[in-house]
Amino acid sequence: MCARPAKPRNCKCPYGAGRAFKPTRIPMWDLEKISLGRDELESLRLCDLVGLTQEEAGREMGVSRGTVQRLLTSAHAKVARALTESCALVLGEADPTKEN
Repeated sequence: MCARPAKPRNCKCPYGAGRAFKPTRIPMWDLEKISLGRDELESLRLCDLVGLTQEEAGREMGVSRGTVQRLLTSAHAKVARALTESCALVLGEADPTKEN
């Protein structure tokens, strides 16, 4: 049985793939990299920065409130891990084969 294809998501975040945030004075090659997908970043922007509810963010992104909730949960965990464990946070498309 195949998984249902992902629904297209409206992401207006200005950051493109490949941009990274990392701890200072540690070379990128020495850091574990955590990928933050555009949809995760967009959900953070809409809910945590703009102040929309998950339902409003879902309408803006063209997805359900539940999808926004899952994206936020994942994004919050990734950002918290990057900050507390000195990992690089790489923005762009999430790699579906990796769980970070």
